[in-house]
Amino acid sequence: MKICSLLPSSTEIVFALGLGDSLVGVTHECDFPSETASIPSVTSSVVNGESMTGRQIHDAITGLVHGGSSIYNLDRELLDEASPDLILTQELCDVCAVSYRQVEAAASMLQCDTRVVSLEPNTLDQILDTIRIVGELAGVESQAKSVVSSLRARIDRVEEIAARAQHKPRVLCMEWIDPVFIGGHWVPEMVALAGGEDGLGIAGKPSFQVDWPRIAEYNPDLIVVMPCGFSAGRALEEMEKTVLPDEWHGLDAVARGEVYVVDGSSYFNRPGPRVVDGLEILAQIFHPELFPGPEAKFGGLVKAPYPIHTRS
Repeated sequence: MKICSLLPSSTEIVFALGLGDSLVGVTHECDFPSETASIPSVTSSVVNGESMTGRQIHDAITGLVHGGSSIYNLDRELLDEASPDLILTQELCDVCAVSYRQVEAAASMLQCDTRVVSLEPNTLDQILDTIRIVGELAGVESQAKSVVSSLRARIDRVEEIAARAQHKPRVLCMEWIDPVFIGGHWVPEMVALAGGEDGLGIAGKPSFQVDWPRIAEYNPDLIVVMPCGFSAGRALEEMEKTVLPDEWHGLDAVARGEVYVVDGSSYFNRPGPRVVDGLEILAQIFHPELFPGPEAKFGGLVKAPYPIHTRS
């Protein structure tokens, strides 16, 4: 079976199932595992975020979406050349990937019988279900069951250990910095499983914008900065360039140095196998006394305020 993955998360799922050799097309954002670099990219972005600030990226994307334009290009010639049997895509968010309408339109023009499947996880359980679904579609149900079982065991272990915590920090998860968006979908669930309380995020629902007075009122004990699509290094650069308001400097978490910058792109934003790594990262941040595991698990995490202390 020839598979085209139009999501970084589904690309990771395909590799986790041992089907990397079946991939004939991926997106320009697919960067894990390293083998994806040799697979043709059938998408590109209209917005060049590399040279823009977070606010500029937000404004550009908002303008395109409100204007009815896609922020991604789909190379139909490359897709036709790849001639996939299965295309994995999503309808959840036009900001996260090529729109489902674009994919359907392109698939209808292919000179082959292609099945288009939309993956729509909103929770951790649904992410695991997605892995099962891809396994069934690709005929590797047994491997999918094994992968899901292993991930479930790790999730259960975190939940069991975190339940021993004597306190639960009130957490703010920033999925975008300027303006501030609160982590949504599976992120509030991850916070709860790792032994924290997310008083702003809504489990199973999309991320949303929140103003600084509301954040000041919430006054979190701990802040995790996880901008969508940013590595820890890029997120840190964005934090340094952003002029944060007085409310930020008045937060207890900032005063106590409980601000963490993490690799959102790898461990929090993508509904794939590595969200479980993200869960373990949160557990170590919230309760290092209970999760003293290898520092490498932090995956390039940075703790503020300055001077920066890097754990890698």
